Amino acid sequence: MNSLYLWLNIGSISVPFLYSFHPKLKLHKQFHWLFLSMILTMMVFIPWDVVFTRHEIWGFNPDYFLDTKILSLPLEEWLFFICIPFACVFTHYALLLYFPKLKLDKNSSKAIAIGLILTLALLLIFNYDKWYTLVNFTIAIVLTIIVLKYNSTLLQHFFLTFLVMLIPFFIVNGVLTGSWIESQVVWYNNAENLGIRMGTIPVEDSIYAYSMILMNLFFFEYFTQKSKH
Repeated sequence: MNSLYLWLNIGSISVPFLYSFHPKLKLHKQFHWLFLSMILTMMVFIPWDVVFTRHEIWGFNPDYFLDTKILSLPLEEWLFFICIPFACVFTHYALLLYFPKLKLDKNSSKAIAIGLILTLALLLIFNYDKWYTLVNFTIAIVLTIIVLKYNSTLLQHFFLTFLVMLIPFFIVNGVLTGSWIESQVVWYNNAENLGIRMGTIPVEDSIYAYSMILMNLFFFEYFTQKSKH
């Protein structure tokens, strides 16, 4: 079972990678911008991951990953920030290809963004002493404000495509947090989060996924649009 985390990564990226060469989607022609977006996003998430791992805010069960570690993180955790964003970026644009009208109006999107910002800010006020909640929600708030200002159209699509992405998210993250297996692949110190679980998944993980995917998409759209001018 020590290859479970690796196989979760491979399973997540395999089909999206193959279909990224689809003649209508042609995502493969933008691979250089996609991987640059991943690297920039990793520059935010990897240091956060390393610090939290070293301070035992979360950790990894050695029964489910190979022996290779880089900066205290299993190799599979590094691959996570490539495989999952790739699959999610693919899903986002595949949905828009087949459902081009999958879009909120500008006012609705703005209202959801503001509502999300205010909700997360309110939760922070009462839980500022919980490190996962604090860092996670702060990044989500700042990122949402930036995207709302510089690429609000992305949010009009993303708020809907993210709902679809939550389905595989609950499956993959459910396994990582202990659903359907004997123990957890990733464990959490509940003193540093809200202590609210969706099944086995800490509620903060959904915001973590929101920020990681949105950040990749924001950078990707910035670079692809800039390259056209």
